[in-house]
Amino acid sequence: MKSKTRSPWAWIPSLYFAEGLPYVVVMTVAVIMYKKLGISNTDIALYTSWLYLPWMIKPLWSPIVDVLKSKRWWIVSMQLLIGAGLAGVAFTVPTTFFFQSTLAFLWLLAFSSATHDIAADGFYMYGLDTNKQAYFVGIRSTFYRLAMITGQGLLIILAGYFETAKLFGSTENNIPMAWSLTFFILAAAFVLLCFYHKFALPHPKEDEEREVKSFSEVFDGFGETVRTFFMKKDILKIVGLILVYRLGESQLVKMASPFLLDPKEIGGLGLSTSEVGLVYGTIGIVFLTVGGILGGYLASRNGLKYWLWPMVFAINLPNLVYVYLSYALPESFYLICASVAVEQFGYGFGFTAYMLYQIYISEGKHKTAHFAFCTGLMAAGMMFPGMISGWIQEMVGYQHFFVWVMICTIPSFIMVKLITVDPKFGIKEKETIS
Repeated sequence: MKSKTRSPWAWIPSLYFAEGLPYVVVMTVAVIMYKKLGISNTDIALYTSWLYLPWMIKPLWSPIVDVLKSKRWWIVSMQLLIGAGLAGVAFTVPTTFFFQSTLAFLWLLAFSSATHDIAADGFYMYGLDTNKQAYFVGIRSTFYRLAMITGQGLLIILAGYFETAKLFGSTENNIPMAWSLTFFILAAAFVLLCFYHKFALPHPKEDEEREVKSFSEVFDGFGETVRTFFMKKDILKIVGLILVYRLGESQLVKMASPFLLDPKEIGGLGLSTSEVGLVYGTIGIVFLTVGGILGGYLASRNGLKYWLWPMVFAINLPNLVYVYLSYALPESFYLICASVAVEQFGYGFGFTAYMLYQIYISEGKHKTAHFAFCTGLMAAGMMFPGMISGWIQEMVGYQHFFVWVMICTIPSFIMVKLITVDPKFGIKEKETIS
């Protein structure tokens, strides 16, 4: 019998954990895996940055998710495809053509994950009334963050353990087999999540009996939302800020893990895989989350405009810790942890203004679709600079690269100076953000 009144606690935590995990695998875990498998920084940054593309263009195919089947069907189907993509990576990591084949499966993973995001966020609104949507917004964010900690932290630590464990006979097989086993575990977990959600997700009437429009009706409406978005006042300033707000961070994030892993002889810090999982994926994510919570709390008290300048400083100036680390190459693991914690806290705090600004300029008749365009532009702002970051790093070395990152923070200050924000925004409206 179909359950229409299943407790949200039975599916919201697992659904948003399942939403966050493939994203962090594609964006962060893949970078560390390729570094350990001997791929150059240039190729790592170029090819893994391309994987942002599905999230950048997902507004273009979100109408298809609205027209075909139910959101519930899309969720279960995409989780099964994500499991298949993870299994494909696991099978092909130990092969001689691993780079091309694993990238192909990561593309499958990325498109499936982006489609899953569309369906999950829509299902959230169908499956809960307005009151419960507000109540569970913190729960979904918490479990999304837990997925990040699991991916960037626990999975990396696990892969590091497999790398050093004597499980695979010849020592030269350790690294590829370690990552293969890690991805097999991930694939099995996603297959289990798929079958769990097949039975645990409720069957909201609105999802199964909603009005189904024709493709022509949907895409006519889509054209209208595109036109109204790009007709907004000061649209060039809006687009400019969204694209450059993280110009420095977009390059730093691609080279942070390689820098931590590379030996000191070539300018890195020489950490082990497990140490990177601890410092970047666990301690870093905790401080990122704390910074985000504090940023949201303060913005709700005083508004976005009040905190805009402190937040743009917070997301950019802490990048200086990587300049320090690249020149000092400290031996102290605790000092490295503290430095990464400072940078991630600043990023979490400063990112609050970025998201609130996108919500602010999306207000109006088509706010959901306009916000989707903003997130697409946000992904573009990460993808294109990230693609060349590895090449720049290999050309100039880590020390000069991190100085270059600091230079790239300047455009964000210029664009913040140019934009206008209603001083009242964020103080009351913050409570309605989902």
